[in-house]
Amino acid sequence: MIYKKDANFPYPILSSTTLAYEESDFTIKVSFEEDGDLYRFKIMPQLTSAFVEALLNSGDAQYLLVIQSKDTKFFPLDPHSLQVEIAKNRMSLSNRTSIQIHIVAKSEIRFDNNDELNSFYDELKHSIIVPKFSMIGFSNIVTFEGGMKNPLDLFEKRLNPNLSSAIKFELGTECIILHFQDEEIQFQSMSKASAFMNPYLYTGLRMALERFISNYADEDDDVVEFSQMTQPEDLLDFKLYNLMTSKAVEELHVDNIDEVIGRISHQIIEKYVKAVKELAVHED
Repeated sequence: MIYKKDANFPYPILSSTTLAYEESDFTIKVSFEEDGDLYRFKIMPQLTSAFVEALLNSGDAQYLLVIQSKDTKFFPLDPHSLQVEIAKNRMSLSNRTSIQIHIVAKSEIRFDNNDELNSFYDELKHSIIVPKFSMIGFSNIVTFEGGMKNPLDLFEKRLNPNLSSAIKFELGTECIILHFQDEEIQFQSMSKASAFMNPYLYTGLRMALERFISNYADEDDDVVEFSQMTQPEDLLDFKLYNLMTSKAVEELHVDNIDEVIGRISHQIIEKYVKAVKELAVHED
């Protein structure tokens, strides 16, 4: 299961919201990639507890990856290689996938030598014994929202006959909004309507990525380095972040926007060109 910040335990637990530890902390960042028939999750932990780190290094504790989607799966991790590859036929990912790391005791753990606890435990820690297989820490929750695989989930279409132009692009709080003055502009009467919409989607993606660069690029070189940035709070940017990192995009800047769109958009231009060619053949 995934533990929330208000989870209660009868002994001190290390977490990003803990009051039991004076200054120690445990947070993670997660990158997600698809590689053929595999899902790949890479975990980047920030653990500041020397007590817990020593338990991990000695083998008295272990990282446990928890992935909660359509179902919940648990994967033990090597502390020196925090990565797991999962066959797609073993796991089905939904539009919302939550990830957390647990730290679990592999042997009985005594807390009498834990000097990181707050003063409340000064007289108690000598009697604290955590049984084998019990939780001793859990990380923050990293959530991948819908749209991490399909860029079309990023878009919303709206019809407005009073629009002063044929089409208008808007970057909303959750998605890229395409406003149309008339349904015919959406190629509704054509059999390949979705493919003929692709230039609109491309334009919207480009606008969104240009704003992404403006919001998150390093001031010195105008480059977004995904290994250095924190996950965006804005939902549209969060979806774009997950979409790009899932396709192993390492950096984004004005000179590689078109390349990045090609990687994340499932041949969006190629599908448009194919539809145009098919239409031309039928007309001949």
